[in-house]
Amino acid sequence: MSDMQHLGEQTYLAFPPRDNLAIEVRKLDFFYGKVQALHGVDLPVERNAITALIGPSGCGKSTLLRALNRIYNLYPKQHAVGRILLDGHDVLADRTSVQRLKERDGDNDTAMLRSPLDLAGLRARVGMVFQKPTPFPMSIYDNVAFGVRLYQRRSRAEMDDIVEKALRRAALWDEVKSKLHTSGLGLSGGQQQRLCVARGIAVEPDVLLLDEPASALDPVSTAKLEETLVELRRDFTIVIVTHNLQQAARISNYTGFMYLGKMMEFQPTGDIFSNPRSQRTTDYITGRFG
Repeated sequence: MSDMQHLGEQTYLAFPPRDNLAIEVRKLDFFYGKVQALHGVDLPVERNAITALIGPSGCGKSTLLRALNRIYNLYPKQHAVGRILLDGHDVLADRTSVQRLKERDGDNDTAMLRSPLDLAGLRARVGMVFQKPTPFPMSIYDNVAFGVRLYQRRSRAEMDDIVEKALRRAALWDEVKSKLHTSGLGLSGGQQQRLCVARGIAVEPDVLLLDEPASALDPVSTAKLEETLVELRRDFTIVIVTHNLQQAARISNYTGFMYLGKMMEFQPTGDIFSNPRSQRTTDYITGRFG
């Protein structure tokens, strides 16, 4: 029996009800050229909750995250096969992806799904914050306003309100309100990451994706970011990739454990840490590997 077959027998997925899901991933495969990185991954993302993805390096966490808003389209020879449903819209329902799905699964009901989202519209609805802070080389104000200007026409007064609201939500307003027109690159690392969060939420996305957002931050900045995310889940749905198991336990509502490109276990966070059902999960969270 192969290791992957053995792992498949240990899978334990306790999914929340479908009627409150912001995103639902069904049987997702992902390929870097001919190399398959994800194998039939299912993932429910509950609305107004934080879902954490954990697992050892190279297990597919970031690959899964980047599939949710199709940022992989920026790179050649990468493609996904499966379904990613965002409020009934199949994120992957372009002509090429539908053909790949038919080749994999045969007849399917893709035609019954709503029309696909264009990529610009998708990325407005599913924002992303990366591992290292990525402020643009412009003022704090213009960093936050950047995405809004791409999608909307706003008066200066309206834009002022949007920028302030986003910075307040990101717990950054009090620290930068007197220097909005200075460079965002002059902020500390933790402030820069919260600036990126503010930029992401300024366009009012449905979902915010975060790929190890605290990995380059000190403990104080990490705590501030975590507090911010817990507050933000009242208004947004959040998916976070983290190697920090304590962070996942502190802030998330649901946790998925991935290994070798598969979703090995998915449970409410309290359950997965107190009563893991997969031996692989137990071994990982107790530090036996990873």
